[in-house]
Amino acid sequence: MPEVEFGARKIFLMLFLMLGPIKILVPFKVLTGGYDPMLRRRIATRAILFSAASLAIAGLLGRTILENLEISLPVLAMTGGIILFIVALRTILQPNADLPVRRTERGQADPGLALTPLAFPTIVTPYGIAAVIVFATLAGDRQTEGLTVAGIVLLILALDWLAMIFAEIILRWIGTSLQVLAVVLGVTQAALGLQVILHSFSMITW
Repeated sequence: MPEVEFGARKIFLMLFLMLGPIKILVPFKVLTGGYDPMLRRRIATRAILFSAASLAIAGLLGRTILENLEISLPVLAMTGGIILFIVALRTILQPNADLPVRRTERGQADPGLALTPLAFPTIVTPYGIAAVIVFATLAGDRQTEGLTVAGIVLLILALDWLAMIFAEIILRWIGTSLQVLAVVLGVTQAALGLQVILHSFSMITW
């Protein structure tokens, strides 16, 4: 049976909307709007560290479980495609569904929000974890592919950190454009998800 190949560019596009900075900007500003810049930077850094640790643990644990169950690669790829498609539809139809309801008051400091709700579930979404597990499992024992997935996740987390640090500036200048970009990426991701589903289905019936 042929191997399932995604490639670094496709993996980046798939994970960018699930773990990327577009969905973090508004929640971070809402949650930390009353904090001084130093505290916001510390909260952003802690949130990224929590996120990186959780994704690493989830990726390794999920990969071990899936490999022990001996699930075929085309089925895993189809699972990734279904996740992509559902998340893309959710992004297109409900772009503000993940906005936090917890707000901070000026003068009050709550560094604990770096863990929740920033790291979980704003940055590390359940579907983001699922996608990382699928890609880590598809990489298998191929070190190059595994390092590629890890590097892409770290790159996206670095973009998340930069987005939180400069959230106010970004939203002030291109806030509306980011909403349009999110929809465009959502449409692209939906098409990509369908392509993966169809390709995986053809491999299963091959």
